[in-house]
Amino acid sequence: MNKKALFCDGTGNYVFPPEPLAGQQVTLQFRTGAGEADQVFLITESQEYEMEKRSTSGVFDYYAAVVQLGEDRFRYSFRVVAGEEVCYYNQFGVMQERITDYAFEIAPGFTTPDWAKGAVMYQIFVDRFYNGDPSNDVEDGEYIYIGEPTTRVRDWNKYPADMGVREFYGGDLKGVLEKLDYLQDLGVEVIYFNPLFVSPSNHKYDIQDYDYIDPHYGEIVEDGGENLPLGAVDNLHATKYQKRVTDRKNLEASNRLFIRLVEELHKRGMKVILDGVFNHCGSFNKWMDRERIYEGQEGYAKGAYISSDSPYRSFFEFYDNDRSCWPYNGSYDGWWGHDTLPKLNYEDSAELEDYIISIGKKWVSPPYNVDGWRLDVAADLGHSKEYNHYFWKRFRREIKKVNPDALILAEHYGDPQEWLQGDEWDSVMNYDAFMEPVTWFLTGMEKHSDEDREELHGNTDSFIRAMFHHMSHMLTPSLQVAMNELSNHDHSRFLTRTNHMVGRAKDLGPEKAEEYVNLAVMREAVTIQMTWVGAPTIYYGDEAGQCGFTDPDNRRTYPWGTEDHDLIAFHKELIRIHKQYEVFKTGSLQWLVKEENLLAYGRFNSDDQFVIIINHSSELKEVHVPVWVLGVPLKGGMRRLIYSYENGYTTEFDEIHVVDGEIVVNMGSHSALVAKNKVF
Repeated sequence: MNKKALFCDGTGNYVFPPEPLAGQQVTLQFRTGAGEADQVFLITESQEYEMEKRSTSGVFDYYAAVVQLGEDRFRYSFRVVAGEEVCYYNQFGVMQERITDYAFEIAPGFTTPDWAKGAVMYQIFVDRFYNGDPSNDVEDGEYIYIGEPTTRVRDWNKYPADMGVREFYGGDLKGVLEKLDYLQDLGVEVIYFNPLFVSPSNHKYDIQDYDYIDPHYGEIVEDGGENLPLGAVDNLHATKYQKRVTDRKNLEASNRLFIRLVEELHKRGMKVILDGVFNHCGSFNKWMDRERIYEGQEGYAKGAYISSDSPYRSFFEFYDNDRSCWPYNGSYDGWWGHDTLPKLNYEDSAELEDYIISIGKKWVSPPYNVDGWRLDVAADLGHSKEYNHYFWKRFRREIKKVNPDALILAEHYGDPQEWLQGDEWDSVMNYDAFMEPVTWFLTGMEKHSDEDREELHGNTDSFIRAMFHHMSHMLTPSLQVAMNELSNHDHSRFLTRTNHMVGRAKDLGPEKAEEYVNLAVMREAVTIQMTWVGAPTIYYGDEAGQCGFTDPDNRRTYPWGTEDHDLIAFHKELIRIHKQYEVFKTGSLQWLVKEENLLAYGRFNSDDQFVIIINHSSELKEVHVPVWVLGVPLKGGMRRLIYSYENGYTTEFDEIHVVDGEIVVNMGSHSALVAKNKVF
């Protein structure tokens, strides 16, 4: 029995329908070599079913079984018998014995939005993208944040300061509007925004008002007041800031601008995802008001820091609840002990829970019509695991009720399996099953550039095991919408990782992030990103060659005027290929060659078959790839779509001959190839 012919996965090629409902019949298919298997059995948790051979196509036989789903998750694997030979098949492939941990799974009724499957996403950290309206820029000394006055950066190309959370470059939503032609030309299908709501920091993960877009990103139609007086130590006299962020005219104008932006994106066929920071808020938040921004403003209730009678007191956990501690009770719980990040106290406040749920629904409903949420530190929300799961189950029900096509993605480090049961999150920012294995294999670097592990650099076996182990913990609909990033706002830029420098900007100096970087390795990474299962997500500026060590150096401005146009063009070409073929969104993935410093895998469905080869070594390699396992005819040809090599790339046509189901390709050092089955 040729075990390379055995194949199954959770895609619509092998599960019909691919996202079945509870109580629905589903047909499961399994592939073997033609005439090679005597019997194929479907193994469930309670019994075995002998599968029926339904068809033969080329060198493969296809076996099928029809099962009736219930309400619960359905787990299954396969047993294949050929004479005296017996083997098992699960998500990890061929096994000599049954291993239940890697069984295939179906969650009846669980679907993810079709628009998000394989969608090309683009992450924008707004302050650093483009300044379209200088009149709304945060000014020097406009207010105090974490003990120091704010700074307006006038040199767009300045490196971010080490403690740069209070320095602002002026990027805003009008800047995004001005650059939509660029993003559309790049091929972007979805924009994921880091937080946009009113907040005192440039990262905005310390929300001040969930109901409104920050006027510093939006529009300031009613300005006034004064910046901080000389020597000020608090924000009592930051009257300009108070006016800008509490005046309803500014807040409503900013929301209107956001509506206009979403409408323009939708006209272009693009989607929008917002960052939902619901585990904690900020000390500036109107519910807490530790900074006393709202204390003297009309139309705002007293914050919980200000008064024991505040309607928001139960929104927070105060360690000292004696009424004598008010006004100005600072004894509240902060996330990870940070008093600038008050943790939201859901278990003690049904009103808070309802309010945050209403915020979740508000922004995915008219007139805002956002297309989904990315959930910050989602596993931390609440004080217990039990409540956390309860909340996200409710969040999913409520969001999907008002916008069934909304995407719910979570930030999560570690195994997300318990939240990906089909009734909480749709998927995650894909650290374990994408960013980390790709980074280790191509650079040997940890994703913060904090560590170099040479034993993982070019280690194909480790890469495959990590990928398939972590992918097996996600349902297929979750995998297809997982956010596959090379870089983001929390980790070093991928291009910087290619220089193998361990450290951070404060120790090495930011200039070091740009030294000895390897664009050929960057192109290898982008090739994997655009051809792997999931939603390839570009961190703004990565496509233009931006560098940077980890936070805050990774938040450098987009390099307008000094872009790497060749790297942008390379992204555009791979994005075009990715978007042109459905196989990259919902097709199957199969491993083809396992050699040190070499990756070769296929993406395929009944219409198209692609081969992707990455030679990460510094030597020329002759690579033999068995493409017949993808359904490519034993004799014929494949067409090269793109080839990246040490000093550049090409899209010139080249035919690759298929002989006895195999192609032989010469791969230069640090090269990447995407080839497609030639249709005759």
